[in-house]
Amino acid sequence: MAPISGNTPGLELIRDRIGASVRNVLSGGHSSSPDEVDLAPFSEPPGDPGLFGPDSVAWQVHADPAMLIGGIRSLLMQTTHPLAMAGVAEHSNYRSDPWGRLHRTAQYVTITSYGGTAQAQRAIRNVKAIHKRVKGVAPDGRPYSASDPDLVTWVHVTEVDSFLTSVQRFGTTQLSPEQADRYVDEMAQLGLAMGAKEVPRSVADIAAYYKSVDSQLEAGPQARSAIRFLMWPPVPSRIRPAYAVLAAAAVSTMPMRLRKMLWLPETPSIDKALVVPAGELCTAVLGWALGPSPVVEAALRRAGATDAAG
Repeated sequence: MAPISGNTPGLELIRDRIGASVRNVLSGGHSSSPDEVDLAPFSEPPGDPGLFGPDSVAWQVHADPAMLIGGIRSLLMQTTHPLAMAGVAEHSNYRSDPWGRLHRTAQYVTITSYGGTAQAQRAIRNVKAIHKRVKGVAPDGRPYSASDPDLVTWVHVTEVDSFLTSVQRFGTTQLSPEQADRYVDEMAQLGLAMGAKEVPRSVADIAAYYKSVDSQLEAGPQARSAIRFLMWPPVPSRIRPAYAVLAAAAVSTMPMRLRKMLWLPETPSIDKALVVPAGELCTAVLGWALGPSPVVEAALRRAGATDAAG
């Protein structure tokens, strides 16, 4: 769907209120205005392209408001791996602080995408250090560790697939098959840096990966509890309708087998007639309300700058 435009006084007020509400949620309650965003991690050093750079497909994809749908989809998908789900259930505070967790996840994606190289590498090291402490025994008796390369690969693939799928379906960023493959290949460096193994390098590789792990997926009590929370979280009433649309849109892009496994709606006709158009409209409104990203603008200035000392 094309971006929404319009700047009458009444529309500006609505835009500002929607934008403030979304920023407040995504920042964990720390920011409601673009002026409150800390741009330091994205502004230095001059001339540094970061891990990807302005010409990357990752920069295009990660700036699209449909990433919100992709984030929800990735969490829904990840619940179907029993060991990954055990780590979340036993070590995450997502129930007591859902928006704080969302903020930290969004912050990681943003810094690794648009931050300077040193900032991005620091974020990766910090997350890996946290993962080393996440270990235990799943309800089925199997030990798990968040540093297990197989689990890191699972999380990486579900995120990359979800971001790409959601932006392709609901966003303003339309990619050619070659660009989609390039995005998957670009993101491989993040997965490998986090400790993943044999990460996909193309869309076809993602499909092959899912086929290889299909027999390992199931939805136990922990997964279904997480799904209930993700579909009906304690969101502020002012954004509940929008969240419901985004969550339904996320479900509409999931494989039917996983939707059935998680007791999620299996209604392709409703998806086509209602959910997809609503998702497209919602992301278009979000893009209009949020406006140009100050983070992306800062990263562009940094990458294009010349170091005077050099």
